[in-house]
Amino acid sequence: MSGSERLREYRGKRDFGRTGEPEGAQAPSGDRDEASREAPLFVVQIHDASTMHFDFRLQVGDVLKSWAIPKGPSTVPGDRRLAVPTEDHPLEYADFEGVIPDGEYGAGTVIVWDRGWYEPLSHDRRDRPVPFEESLRRGHATFRLHGSKLRGEYALTRFRGREGGDEAWLMVKAGHARSGGRTTPDPRRARSVCSGRTLAQVFARTHGE
Repeated sequence: MSGSERLREYRGKRDFGRTGEPEGAQAPSGDRDEASREAPLFVVQIHDASTMHFDFRLQVGDVLKSWAIPKGPSTVPGDRRLAVPTEDHPLEYADFEGVIPDGEYGAGTVIVWDRGWYEPLSHDRRDRPVPFEESLRRGHATFRLHGSKLRGEYALTRFRGREGGDEAWLMVKAGHARSGGRTTPDPRRARSVCSGRTLAQVFARTHGE
């Protein structure tokens, strides 16, 4: 399936004459170094929509596979975070930061909380590498994040539903479970890794306040 076909749901939900979200025509610009440009990217956006949440996206081929994570990815080993699949997004969405206008799907403010690149780590029972997209179809994928804020090994595991159905996943930081330590920040105080702005500052700047 081509990227254009994969973005059909994404495009069908949006009026690009009103929203500043990318339609999906080019690769993201970003500020990745030469080595990481060859690796698949990831991005975590905070989305102050009807319900505040974090959007976690992994580049798989020519789209960003996406999950809404209400509490955000954790930095504490063993923490489990609910991750609900959403539609595939274009690669250039990794650069998107701004305000989706009222009346549009997902109306609200978006900031780029973290981004970087990742290493696919999935293997089968015989310790043979498994293509990352195939590991997602099977319902369990492991990867190592190289971001400004998120680093280390994580896993996404489907625990309900099947691909294309009413799915629910868990995102877990690898390592021995432990309590305490730094975890996901207060989303209203968190700052963009791109602009250094909070959600409120991005909203104010967009509305000229």
